[in-house]
Amino acid sequence: MKRRIIQIDEQKCNGCGACAAACHEGAIEMVNGKARLMRDDYCDGLGDCLPTCPTGAITFVEREAAPYDEAAVQAAKKGKLHAAGGCPGSAAQVLHGGCPGSRAQTLSGGAEPAAVPTAAPSRLRQWPVQIKLVPVEAPFFEDAKLLIAADCTAYAYAAFHERFIRGHITLVGCPKLDSVDYSEKLTEILKRNNIREVTVVRMEVPCCGGLEQAAKRALQVSGKFIPWQVVTISTDGRILD
Repeated sequence: MKRRIIQIDEQKCNGCGACAAACHEGAIEMVNGKARLMRDDYCDGLGDCLPTCPTGAITFVEREAAPYDEAAVQAAKKGKLHAAGGCPGSAAQVLHGGCPGSRAQTLSGGAEPAAVPTAAPSRLRQWPVQIKLVPVEAPFFEDAKLLIAADCTAYAYAAFHERFIRGHITLVGCPKLDSVDYSEKLTEILKRNNIREVTVVRMEVPCCGGLEQAAKRALQVSGKFIPWQVVTISTDGRILD
């Protein structure tokens, strides 16, 4: 039958998982960091997932699709509840996939030091630092090494100032919380200024992929050849690559 059903643009998807969590039928799951409609007969066509998507990756289309099967949805929910050991909280995470960036964890930060070390100096060279607030042209951009960092990275990686901010102009943001695509502004910054190199520092969680993709698009659209690298930080504060 031909009916209204959702369509997901994987190019726009930033992997935040908000749509999967909003889909009460379990039709959407996260696969390799991208949202995917797993079964047509699980999608009721009501679109609870649409307003949760920060990048506009989800739209309605009219196409041939299996009819919505409520009995199958309920059976799948019961099966996943059983797999989660009967805990509704765990079942929701199994059912929707959830966003790894929002998943509660307890991290081992080691024992408190016997004495507080001497405070290290800040290496920040400019203000503001938020991508949304920084002007596209400013004197500090001239001949600069640019650091584009996810908000959480400075909290996860203890030596962030010395390892990443030192000697760089710093821009920070979170595509999931800001609900914007940074690529247009980053493109203008790269076009209008003499940027020597770009370093992107992101967390390992999928929603940080939006920041990395925005930086890559900006580098491509800018028309400039600028050396760049991506560094990924684990949630327990390690450099992964």
